[in-house]
Amino acid sequence: MRWENLAVETRHDRPADAALFGADTVTTRTFDTPEFAGITFHEVRARSVLNRVPGASRMPFEWTVNPYRGCTHACVYCFARRTHSYLDLDTGIGFDTQIVVKVNAPDVLRRQLASPRWTGEHVAMGTNVDCYQRAEGRYRLMPGILSALRDRANPFSILTKGTLILRDLDLLRQSAEVTDVGVSVSVGFTDTDLWRTVEPGTPAPQRRLDVVRTLTDHGIGCGVLMAPVIPFLGDEPAQLRATVRAIAAAGATSVTPLALHLRPGAREWFMAWLGQHHPHLVRRYERLYADGAYAPKWYQRRITRQVHELAEEYGIGPTRTGTPRRIRPPAPAEAPAAPGPTQLTLL
Repeated sequence: MRWENLAVETRHDRPADAALFGADTVTTRTFDTPEFAGITFHEVRARSVLNRVPGASRMPFEWTVNPYRGCTHACVYCFARRTHSYLDLDTGIGFDTQIVVKVNAPDVLRRQLASPRWTGEHVAMGTNVDCYQRAEGRYRLMPGILSALRDRANPFSILTKGTLILRDLDLLRQSAEVTDVGVSVSVGFTDTDLWRTVEPGTPAPQRRLDVVRTLTDHGIGCGVLMAPVIPFLGDEPAQLRATVRAIAAAGATSVTPLALHLRPGAREWFMAWLGQHHPHLVRRYERLYADGAYAPKWYQRRITRQVHELAEEYGIGPTRTGTPRRIRPPAPAEAPAAPGPTQLTLL
């Protein structure tokens, strides 16, 4: 495995460190428990955890924190699979079972946020692999990460398929009192048969929608990223309607659809899965994705229009891209004003 080639992504006018971590800092572990059967964890001590998103990226944010590499969610379409090749690891089953854990991520983040060079930009989490995947239950990195962001009143957002986020509900509420907090749950479909084959390591869609409901009930507005919408398997009008209806019933503040995209690394793994489970669709996918990783514009526009129309019907709307939602604390009660003359105003 190659650890030494993982250079820190920094500003163009700032020299990069030699590597995110060195080979001498890696400890490999396995755990003899059913939930981690067949999983290997590579514990590393990171030198940096604030990652700058490349300028050419389509992402609507500039900085991310990813305490893990690889993901036991094992989503067959995951675009992050290619990142495992940087470590000479397999982007298929290796991505699902070889998990890199940045065990010192909370301490490193706290130090970086305190640096005079850091200006408090928005930090996105869960945008590469899920920060609330199964490993988080053992390593508990997110409470320290959220505490560091809260203590600096640094705005952040989280995207997750994991129900474990509810463990950190109090930290989310505390953070929302001092800064902008955005929370989104990923639910691309509610078809349980499809879920079992394409997202085998994730909580069921309905359990994720229960997370949306719980967060909303506790005053934390939660949107749903309806992703991915999977062509020919999850994009029938009745399927889209059922999903949007369930999202609305969970109390989501927004729903934003995203059609499946197949980047290198993910494309090969997904197409192999497709050939095994739905061989009659292989040629259709080859035609649909003939021009690259993204579905054609006409297909994306069709899905977006249908979902937005359904969202309007069910009383929810799309999120403005890249805009975190402010969760405002209740306004303090005002002391009664002393009796006196009243000033009239036109406004």
